[in-house]
This record gives sequence, C-alpha cells and structure tokens, in this order.
Amino acid sequence: MSYSRETRSVSPARGRRSRSLSRSRRSRSRSRSRSQDASNPGNNLYVTGLSTRVTTADLEKYFGNEGKVVECHLVTDPRTRESRGFAFVTMETVEGAERCIKYLNRSVLEGRLITVEKVLYV
Repeated sequence: MSYSRETRSVSPARGRRSRSLSRSRRSRSRSRSRSQDASNPGNNLYVTGLSTRVTTADLEKYFGNEGKVVECHLVTDPRTRESRGFAFVTMETVEGAERCIKYLNRSVLEGRLITVEKVLYV
C-alpha cells in the first residue's frame, strides 16, 4: 500500500509557530538580561603585555601593592598551559582598581611593559 502526499493529513503543529522562532526569541531575551547584569562596577581590570613566565601569584603580589585583589585570572593556552600574555584582575574596591590603572599601567613586570585598563562590557 503506497501513500501519496495528497492523502496524508496535515499535522496540527504546522498551524503553530515554528520552534526556531520561539528559541530565537528566548535567546534574545536572555542576552538582553545578561548584558544588563554584566555591568562593570569599575573594579575589574584587563592586563596585557604579560610575559609567559608570569604566574597568578606574581600578578596577585604585584597588584596587591595597590589594594586587595579579589580574583586574578591569568589566561593560558589550554594545550601547553603557557600564559597567553593577558589576564583579568578584580580588585576589592573601585579606588584600588583606579590606583592600579594610575600606577601600574605602562609599568614593567618581568621585563615586559604591561598595560592595565578597566574591563569594558559591550
């Protein structure tokens, strides 16, 4: 027994919106709320120009001279575990972060000129 397209019944789901539309609508609302939550209070810093020899402990000690370091994330290559030359440092206060930018930006760490900037979220 063979069936042709004409004899098949139309599925009830065809009259509704497609799933992809609802997914995209959901993802847009999620990204919108994420960007509202992701504002930088001013204590998150982006550090570039780091030597491959710099460790997280080195950064915590160096930035700790200007204020209390809450978190330090040195970005490393997943395969070799070698530093990729940049890091993110979170200071306890905005004032501490501003001191880091003022005194540590364009300073020398492990023989390399580093830059320190406030993290900008888009």
